[in-house]
Amino acid sequence: MLSTVFGGMGSLCSRQKPLCEADTEETARAAEIERRITQETKAEQHIHKLLLLGAGESGKSTIFKQIKLLFQTGFSEAELRSYTSVIHANVFQTIKVLYDGTKELAQNDTNSSKYVVSLDNKEIGEKLSDIGSRWDYPCLTREIAKEIETLWNDAAIQGTYACGGMLQIPDCAQYFMENLERFSDVNYVPTKEDVLYARVRTSGVVEIQFSPVGENRKSGEVYRLYDVGGQRNERRKWIHLFEGVTAIIFCAAISEYDQLLFEDETKNRMMETKELFDWVLKETCFEKTSFMLFLNKFDIFEKKVQKVPLNVCEWFKDYQPMASGKQEVEHAYEFVKKKFEELYFQSSRPDRVDRVFKIYRTTALDQKLVKKTFKLVDETLRRRNLIEAGLL
Repeated sequence: MLSTVFGGMGSLCSRQKPLCEADTEETARAAEIERRITQETKAEQHIHKLLLLGAGESGKSTIFKQIKLLFQTGFSEAELRSYTSVIHANVFQTIKVLYDGTKELAQNDTNSSKYVVSLDNKEIGEKLSDIGSRWDYPCLTREIAKEIETLWNDAAIQGTYACGGMLQIPDCAQYFMENLERFSDVNYVPTKEDVLYARVRTSGVVEIQFSPVGENRKSGEVYRLYDVGGQRNERRKWIHLFEGVTAIIFCAAISEYDQLLFEDETKNRMMETKELFDWVLKETCFEKTSFMLFLNKFDIFEKKVQKVPLNVCEWFKDYQPMASGKQEVEHAYEFVKKKFEELYFQSSRPDRVDRVFKIYRTTALDQKLVKKTFKLVDETLRRRNLIEAGLL
């Protein structure tokens, strides 16, 4: 009887042994998963989250591409080649905006004859406008490139280009027109500069991780930069990114004080930027977030402000020119800078005014300037971290 019992117990233990081993393995796997989660969480704590914000056409995405070139491996040949169709599309879109713009100006301008395309080029213009209206653009062939060049050199197109502020003419129009022969080569591979000029509207959220390590440092802060769509219909996608942000980099295109929004041609771009900056400043989740304001497209601003009065913009209506040439450019820039500073302090509650706020003059296409600016941003944020840790 006892032998039967013990025998039964022995058989029970022998049957449970594999189950015990399985439990041990499961426990070990769970512990490993937990260890990895803890490790990754710890690693994440050392990554600083940067949010790149701004209205559409502010130059955010160009800044993002510059970071990839400067602080990562840049673009592979496959990535460069992927921009060929984008650049060809940009060329067709640009020439369409210019040709259609001649018709609009010819109807509304008192000197309408100035914007009438010559009879010889009208047929080319209609053809190219039709191509520019398609969803699928053809490859840019040498034959089409020559037609585009012919139309570009038409006096009416040049006159329309000079009125860029009244139309949706991209900043990169001249660059595209000057490189038509190269773009239309059958063996064309976009250069890094071409990629910086290429225009693809950001939809959703893209991110990049980088460290702007200085030449004399072996290690540095690690940042994760998020670029989000700037157009109005894209901004609802920002919300889930608002938590845990170390700093906001807000891009404001200061050259666009005389231009209208792409998505709303009744709204001045600078006024839209002002309202967006005001809204972001007042968000409760950013009460301790550092703000880095990039006053971007200075290269265009310094040329434009000497021709187009700054006070055409409602926000700058109290501006009074005081000089000419470089002095006027600096005077106008300081005026715009002061307006943003005033807005920052007006829109920040008293308990938020001591958060870090810095303003940088930028040109997104200038790689050296972008590199220098991000090193300054890095130094500012590292200093803030030391202060918060009680080390400064």
